[in-house]
Amino acid sequence: MCDRDVDEMAQLYDDVMTELLDQHCPVVHVRRRTKLTPWFDSDCRAARRRVRAAERHFRRTRDAGDRSSWVDKLKELRVLYEEKSRSYWRSEIAASKGNSKKLWRTFNSVLGDVNADETSELSADQFATFFQDKVDSVRSATESTPLYDVPYRSTSTLDELTLVTTDEVKKLIDSAPCKTCQLDPAPTWLVKDMSEQLSPFIAMLFNKSLADGCFPSGFKTAVVRPLLKKPDLDATQPKNYRPVSNLPFLSKLLERVVHNRLQVFLDSNDLMPRSQSAYRPFHSTETAVTKVYNDMLLAADSGQVTSLCLLDLSAAFDTVDHDLLLLRLERQFGIRGVVLQWFRSYLHGRSYRVIYGGSTSAVIIIVCSVPQGSVLGPRLFIMYTADLSEVVKQHDVNIHVFADDTQLYQHCFRDEMAATVARLERCLCDVSHWMSANRLKLNPDKTELLWAGSKHNQSSLGSRGMSLQIQSDTIVASDHVRVLGVTFSCDLTLDKQVSTVCAQSFFWLRQLRRVRRSLDDESMKTLVHAFVTNRVDSCNMVFAGAPRSVTDRLQRVMNAAARLVSGTRKYDRGLSHLLHVDLHWLDVADRVQFKLAMTVHRCLNNKAPHYLADSCIPVSSLAGRQRLRSAQRHRLDVPRHHCTTLGCRSFAVAGPTVWNLLPDNIRKAGCAEATFKQMLKTFFLTQH
Repeated sequence: MCDRDVDEMAQLYDDVMTELLDQHCPVVHVRRRTKLTPWFDSDCRAARRRVRAAERHFRRTRDAGDRSSWVDKLKELRVLYEEKSRSYWRSEIAASKGNSKKLWRTFNSVLGDVNADETSELSADQFATFFQDKVDSVRSATESTPLYDVPYRSTSTLDELTLVTTDEVKKLIDSAPCKTCQLDPAPTWLVKDMSEQLSPFIAMLFNKSLADGCFPSGFKTAVVRPLLKKPDLDATQPKNYRPVSNLPFLSKLLERVVHNRLQVFLDSNDLMPRSQSAYRPFHSTETAVTKVYNDMLLAADSGQVTSLCLLDLSAAFDTVDHDLLLLRLERQFGIRGVVLQWFRSYLHGRSYRVIYGGSTSAVIIIVCSVPQGSVLGPRLFIMYTADLSEVVKQHDVNIHVFADDTQLYQHCFRDEMAATVARLERCLCDVSHWMSANRLKLNPDKTELLWAGSKHNQSSLGSRGMSLQIQSDTIVASDHVRVLGVTFSCDLTLDKQVSTVCAQSFFWLRQLRRVRRSLDDESMKTLVHAFVTNRVDSCNMVFAGAPRSVTDRLQRVMNAAARLVSGTRKYDRGLSHLLHVDLHWLDVADRVQFKLAMTVHRCLNNKAPHYLADSCIPVSSLAGRQRLRSAQRHRLDVPRHHCTTLGCRSFAVAGPTVWNLLPDNIRKAGCAEATFKQMLKTFFLTQH
């Protein structure tokens, strides 16, 4: 076995798995009727036959006793149907708990809705041509710019990757999502069931790949399925679709092995850009949004306005230049030797074909890009664009990035707006040139601008503030923008965000009410948590210090959700008892404080991004204040601010303030996160 190369071993796996499946369960074509009631089984079928037999007997005899017998059997049938339905959906929802996509499909089945996927009249070849032309147009638009000269950076080196063990491979297989690609020789669920027997060979294959620096050629082919970017977009336009690659299961498993080792190397040497929040432990869209909103609130508290510019890239992942990426891996991240050779093999020689609406396109050879849908693709894109923050900071402009979503912002006083606009335009000019040199393209049509500040400053800014000029394109300021799913308004209020959350939540509550009779309380609680309360809790740290007019609207959503779960009516009394005692739900204002306290706890235990942890400074660590009583009580320093409602709403102020208001026994606990979370929730519930 050891004398085989990587490609032969990968092909052997495919051949043996295909042969075994053909031998034990060959492919056959059968006709199957669409089953609208998946819970209908043999018991239901037998009960229905008894009802029909009793009905026929009554219609022959017209006897009152026979009619009574028929009615009794009919009632028994309805009870059986209801019990079978509830039992089936209860088990399905319980099995889908924690998996949002699977839960969504299950809920759609409960509703009886059938998704009309791939209903567009576009063909697979049209999609393939569009995707290829889009990449070619970006590369042709940037080819006149000289390629970026990647600078060297003194850092540790990664020359080889540690080999995998059979136990590690088995653990990766067992924890992998049960998704199957059309290119897989066997379904993923079968591989997971046979992980004990397959792990030794797969470990041998992966170790051969890591040692030889060769990525199997059979893993480089992808199936691309176009996905509509947003449900409300025109499905007849190819530009509204995103190409997502479906890759073989073993391909993603091998990528996961390399990704885990690369992540350890990058984290141990602090090589990741500090302003990048995507695909990193303890970083999320919520931490990124909280950071940007915190800075805007503090600036407004000091009488400044903020110019927030949201950049948009055209086909960002699909235009990554392979040669530049390999140079970056070598010169800036210390990837050398066989590891660099492995990444070169991983990037080169890839291809894909589009499958859509039952048709398949011709094979497209990939000359650039990192695959969307792969494990390593997002990580490599972040490493590819790591230099961007240095270009921006040369202009004294703040930057925060989440994958390819880039936010540039600058604070200034009203009389400095003209100078700030000039600085931003110079910064955007350099950013555009840097992207062109790296074969990326800034899309001015989708780039957005927001001037944000207090209502007093907004009244003197005129119509939304000044615009920006990027070469021949003008970016006009908006009165609100959407940052990583959260809508920011120019006056820093969150009315539009609350309206969006409430509208979406009440929509799902109406949908859930349609199937309430078919589900028990536990199943309904799972669905409400997945589709309603998760929306209320998402990025809710921005609601810190928000007025009652904001939190009351969200509280009405929680009240309606509680009534739906418990089956009570709108005007029934005892709502507070229902929320806090029966369901153990916190009010919206307490949920915000709960999230703030949990985030501060993570900051103090090195489980949060540095840009949030820098705002949580223990009083005991400040010079000259170690002997204060507040230092002995594990309090945090609350930074000075102008005591306006804007300053109090920032995380830098609201986080330490909420922490300092907790009882001493909770702050001094120093316990694990799960224990602290339980103590914290108990504390908030006892307040009612």
